[in-house]
Amino acid sequence: MKTPAKVFLVGAGPGDPELLTVRAARLLKHADVVLYDDLVTEAVLELAAPNARRENVGKRCGAKKITQAEINQLMIDEARQGHHVVRLKSGDPLVFGRAAEEMDALREAGVEFEVVPGITAAFAAASALQCSLTDRRAASSIVFSSGHHATGGPPAIAEPTRVVYMPGRDFSALAAEWKQAGLPDDLPCIAISRAAQPDQQIAHTTLGELARTDAGPAPTLVLAGWAFQKMPAASEIEAALASLSVDE
Repeated sequence: MKTPAKVFLVGAGPGDPELLTVRAARLLKHADVVLYDDLVTEAVLELAAPNARRENVGKRCGAKKITQAEINQLMIDEARQGHHVVRLKSGDPLVFGRAAEEMDALREAGVEFEVVPGITAAFAAASALQCSLTDRRAASSIVFSSGHHATGGPPAIAEPTRVVYMPGRDFSALAAEWKQAGLPDDLPCIAISRAAQPDQQIAHTTLGELARTDAGPAPTLVLAGWAFQKMPAASEIEAALASLSVDE
């Protein structure tokens, strides 16, 4: 069952088609149009519907075949024609994948979209090395960074997005730690309970209010950073998730 006028931002993972999510594979199978990045492998592209139009919209190593604005417009135009559009990104769309710009453009155009996560390169590398990135005997955090920055974007050293696993039921200690580290009270924070499950709950808050924020049912993650300052309301996200069809 196809969903007209909708774009799916899909993670293609590190390249092995066996590492795609079931949903990603199913969406590719029913795609009308696949707009893919340079790093997406042919083995993954072969899972697309035989009659799907495949278009490389990659921008790699300074060799730009298409601008980001053109990619945004292409997604919008294809969706408005009623096409099932899969925007296929290497790794995970939300980790250095320019998904924020594409989501902004789709929201502004009033085009419905969904994000389908994928396995990011760091996790594929850890698997290949047979090494835990969070071996509790040696590390309790991970830092992801990019050597590339958008023109006019953040400086090389910018406040990172923070993701805290197992934050406990009371965020007071976490809030106090971050304030002591010099983070401002207006820093956007998110508490997300049971992420990607039918009873998911999202609480938007700030560091100043984090200690008074309800953790919701476990498991819960706390996220903080300026990347969340333009987030849509939790009610809008939940409404969008509720509209997804399980038959696609």
